[in-house]
Amino acid sequence: MVDSVLYSEDLAPIEAEKRTWSTWNYAALWISMSLCIPTYMLASSLIEGGMNWWESILTIFLGNTVVLIPMILNGHAGAKYGIPFPVFARASFGTVGANIPALLRAVVACGWFGIQTWIGGFAIYQMMRLWFPSLATLPLIFPASWGLQTGPAITFICFWIINMYVVYLGVESIKKLLVFKAFFLPVAALALLFWAISAGHGLGPILEQPSKFVDSAGFFKFFFPALTGMVGFWATLSLNIPDFTRYAVSQKAQINGQIIGLPPAMTLFSFIGVVVTSATTIIYGTTIWDPLVLAGKFDSKLLVSIAMIAVALSTLATNIAANIVSPANDFAHLAPSKISFRTGGYMTGIIGICIFPWKLIADPTGFIFTWLIGYSSLLGPVGGIMIADYYFIRKQELILSELYNPQGIYSFIKGFNRSAIIALFAGILPNVPGFLTTIKVVDATVFPAWINSLYSYAWFVGFGISALVYILLFKKKDRS
Repeated sequence: MVDSVLYSEDLAPIEAEKRTWSTWNYAALWISMSLCIPTYMLASSLIEGGMNWWESILTIFLGNTVVLIPMILNGHAGAKYGIPFPVFARASFGTVGANIPALLRAVVACGWFGIQTWIGGFAIYQMMRLWFPSLATLPLIFPASWGLQTGPAITFICFWIINMYVVYLGVESIKKLLVFKAFFLPVAALALLFWAISAGHGLGPILEQPSKFVDSAGFFKFFFPALTGMVGFWATLSLNIPDFTRYAVSQKAQINGQIIGLPPAMTLFSFIGVVVTSATTIIYGTTIWDPLVLAGKFDSKLLVSIAMIAVALSTLATNIAANIVSPANDFAHLAPSKISFRTGGYMTGIIGICIFPWKLIADPTGFIFTWLIGYSSLLGPVGGIMIADYYFIRKQELILSELYNPQGIYSFIKGFNRSAIIALFAGILPNVPGFLTTIKVVDATVFPAWINSLYSYAWFVGFGISALVYILLFKKKDRS
């Protein structure tokens, strides 16, 4: 196995005596990952979309409870066999076909890299324009259709270069920033909460803000795609959670740790976003869902500067740790002799720009309907296939040595499991019409309304169809 081209030290199974992560390690991991600007914006986008405070919190809690299920199910293989996500994917997609889910995950991580880089760059812009007001009035140099003002574009590019420089230095250089983030973001979040309660004249007026939906039909029309978006927020981690659970001391540790850490942390931090966003309606007369735009309204230049520098640094730390390491390794895995980790990191950075992240988070519609639901339509089918294979086909039993054997049972036909490929396309296809109409590539009347509506449930539709098709194909294969 050690001599196999499919084997490396990074992909090797973790020996039982080296698995040291306890329940509280996993709880701390999720608390740390939940404390980020996009989590705040997640809740704020629901308020901006029309929900009141309890509707928003309930939607977020339900979404994270739903995604916790595939998170725990996929985490089982990591804890049992000590293997990472790409190796686990070989059992269902094949030794070569495993690159397909790895690349889908990598592309999504590239998108998150772009979004986080835009957030960090915009934080710098909010600070710089206070000291240099002319930055806000620079003439447009990009096409108007791009929706990109020159000032934010300059700081975005500068912050992107900083990220790429950290890739050049290596991820070891980011450790201290991760520690800084762990201390700063909780303090900053609580400070923002106390400000909102004080400026909004207490929690009462804030929580009395009504829902904008006039009837239940209008509410559910927004609720179901919003719920899908909440599930999609962690859809990537629900696949590659074996990368973390492979270090678990037991199944109980990874299960309890994720239950304790994920839904409560997301819900509590989101509550801060809900309260602050609701307070802006009272204080400013308009709903401000972006915390960076809100911070830019404060009078003190020094306060805004300190806050924005801190946001930029913590975003840099999160970005490198969460959105560079994984896709860089995935790209490098395609051609180890030609693509280094550093080159993979540069590829991630370039793709992250190409998705136009400033457009995705310019409004809650783009953030939820285009980005979160869009990529959940790709990752839901992958999760359905992997869970169906592990629990219904393999009965939780894998032959470890065969996962690293290019000619073994998991090589299927030339390294690809055709059943998984067919099931993947079957799960993605129903969501394509709705996605195309959402991004306005085609007119909504081209497809029947019921087909377009499937997109609102993209993760659920893709997960269910792919799992079912995969199981049926395997049963047919057994009978033949």
